[in-house]
Amino acid sequence: MAKPTMDPLAFLRKMIEEGDPDLLRAMVRTFAETLMSAEASAQTGAAYGERSLERTTVRNGYRERRWDTRAGSIDLAIPKLRQGSYFPSWLLEQRRRAERALTAVVAQAYVEGVSTRRVDDLVRALGIEGISKSQVSEMARSLDAGVRAFRERPLDKGPYRHLWLDALAVRVREGGRIVSVATVVATAVNAEGQRELLGLDVFTSEDGTAWTSFLRGLVARGLSGVELVTSDAHGGLKAAIAAVLPGASWQRCRTHFMRNLLSRVPKSAQALVASFVRTIFAQPDAASTRRQHASVVEQLRVRYPKAAELLEESREELLAFTAFAPDHWRQIWSNNPQERLNREIRRRSDVVGIFPDRDALVRLIGAVLSEQHDEWAVARRYMSLEYLAKGSGVEGGTDLTSPLALAS
Repeated sequence: MAKPTMDPLAFLRKMIEEGDPDLLRAMVRTFAETLMSAEASAQTGAAYGERSLERTTVRNGYRERRWDTRAGSIDLAIPKLRQGSYFPSWLLEQRRRAERALTAVVAQAYVEGVSTRRVDDLVRALGIEGISKSQVSEMARSLDAGVRAFRERPLDKGPYRHLWLDALAVRVREGGRIVSVATVVATAVNAEGQRELLGLDVFTSEDGTAWTSFLRGLVARGLSGVELVTSDAHGGLKAAIAAVLPGASWQRCRTHFMRNLLSRVPKSAQALVASFVRTIFAQPDAASTRRQHASVVEQLRVRYPKAAELLEESREELLAFTAFAPDHWRQIWSNNPQERLNREIRRRSDVVGIFPDRDALVRLIGAVLSEQHDEWAVARRYMSLEYLAKGSGVEGGTDLTSPLALAS
């Protein structure tokens, strides 16, 4: 059997005499490599350099593997075999506890929107030499299983009476070009009155075919009982709602509509006009709401005819909520959960800027939505059980195929 060239005591004495500042890391590396060499020798049937009839294979050099420890990053030389393979699972099992902890830190930092440079500063503070963009991406892939489970889970807490739909344009790299893709998100209120994130998908463009596919996927997973859908006035989306969710009324999103309306008003008057329009939604019953809508249209017509024209054309799609119980209107149209969610998604995705591919986009936004979904599950109810138990009392839904409802 081959004899070691230096015994441990002599090695330790030499390191101390030389005053090596990385003494601890050198000792840990030597100890780990000695154990790996012994294990590789046992697997080959003979020690390194030994001639033996019991040998089953021979060494074939080493492969480098970085090992992140509390003592810092250590480059280990792992023995390679000519036949078969050797891997020190006792030391470098796929994500040892310390490695899993580091992965969790990096993945969470990625979800929180921390830039790659700041992630690098973070791991350096932990005593590790640094981390590259590719390493951050590799560690972030640990989120994939959780995101996939979140996106594919059954929707079994229905009926989902109120549904919000929206899309965000996000830039990704595809085929050597930077393109804008549509990231579509669905939010609803379940039978327990809790907000719930139903789904996420990415499409090349926000058209009727994409929205139809997305809604059919939600229905296949269990979406049911939808009575009111709130979204912007995208023609393809409205057609998809009518095709996939028959019987559901459509409510135009007030936030999107207000942006469109105020773009037809001078900036100096936008605050005043917005205040006028908000009075429409503060009325106690359907009749008062419609009278106030007509009154605001007439007031705007004098000085801002283009804004008045849009408000009048959009009457039915803005007032769809009046078909529901008046004492619960505020729960239907106020504090749209989708808008706040969109801001949070933007805050996280803006740090990335341009995603390397669609998988990376789904990974980040899916993790953000999954995290928000968990927070909503333990938050206070968004809608009261009393309201949800009463039923909608809808007298008639909004006809999505009428010329008035199709105005945008």
